[in-house]
Amino acid sequence: MLIQFFALSLVLLADPAPKPPGVVIDFNPTKTKAYIGSPSIAVLPNGDYVASHDFFGPGTKFDTSVLFGSKDKGKTWSKKATLVGQWWSTLFVHEGALYMIGITKEYGFTVIRSSKDGGTTWTEPKDADSGLLLGDGMYHCAPVPVVVHNGRLWRGMEQYLGPKWGAFQAFMMSAPVGADLLKASSWTSTNRLDRDAKWLDGKFAAWLEGNAVVTPAGELVDILRVQVPSYPEVAAIVRISPDGKTASFDVAKDLVPFTGGAKKFAIRYDEESKQYWALANHVPEAFQKPPVVPGSTRNTLALLKSNDLKTWTVVRELLSRPDVKQHGFQYPDFLFEGTDIIAVVRTAWDEPDGTQARNAHDANHLTFHRFENFRK
Repeated sequence: MLIQFFALSLVLLADPAPKPPGVVIDFNPTKTKAYIGSPSIAVLPNGDYVASHDFFGPGTKFDTSVLFGSKDKGKTWSKKATLVGQWWSTLFVHEGALYMIGITKEYGFTVIRSSKDGGTTWTEPKDADSGLLLGDGMYHCAPVPVVVHNGRLWRGMEQYLGPKWGAFQAFMMSAPVGADLLKASSWTSTNRLDRDAKWLDGKFAAWLEGNAVVTPAGELVDILRVQVPSYPEVAAIVRISPDGKTASFDVAKDLVPFTGGAKKFAIRYDEESKQYWALANHVPEAFQKPPVVPGSTRNTLALLKSNDLKTWTVVRELLSRPDVKQHGFQYPDFLFEGTDIIAVVRTAWDEPDGTQARNAHDANHLTFHRFENFRK
């Protein structure tokens, strides 16, 4: 029955539809030139959902995020807060409080905020004792998982060197579980790792948006998106020392095949199935046609799984649209909830008046999705 449900969903998506799939959390018209980015989702201790996104594009200042809440398991949503000076951010719950960690603005400082009332009010990161974690450079990240391992919280980051896009150095931040997360002194950073443009026969354009993941051997790694101009797609596995101070990478063994690896993806480990699961922009062969490149092909969102983080299998295409140029289901963030996956997606879709999204990248919707019985 479940297989039939997904097949039917894909058939229905092939025809024009007035609304995007899932539940629309937020919509911003393309004409505003303020596009929806960086979806993140968390579940509060009382079971309520919270979701956030930022705005990018010429109609913005590249520095604002908004937060929404749902009291009915994602069926309806209402706005809770607007945060200026918060961008590219991850929501997570720790010791009963809600946190948001990210950047002050595009290539800004690294900051963290906390909320004790479910996201209605937030602390302000003014200095090193109130949430300003890294204020000595230009930083980059995405809504990637915050993972607890060996008594520490871990979160992938990048430092931006400029002046062109792609000049990212990968590193990992971590803090003790019981520390005051708003204090910069609580956090440790690894060394910053440069990518080498000569890797992959000169096709390694950038690495970014890394996922903190614990390997089957108990090692903490940072699994990063790799920007490449052609297929196949890959991901990079940066290895982190147990003390959180050293990052290392061996190009000969730490690049793995990963469909969707040229776009932001999310990886989480499921204790029940003992599998790693990912949401990624898998590209079916039908869409692997020039001049569209892997990083721009976002019209299919797929569920992947792996036993070892090295070999990945496409379990199912969850959302798909035949138009590559102006439709996209991208930047997924997700959580496990019982037998389901709950997810938020940056969705480029037709607007109520028939206007199309500017392109697949410049999304105009934030959507919520529940994928039932994902282990089956």
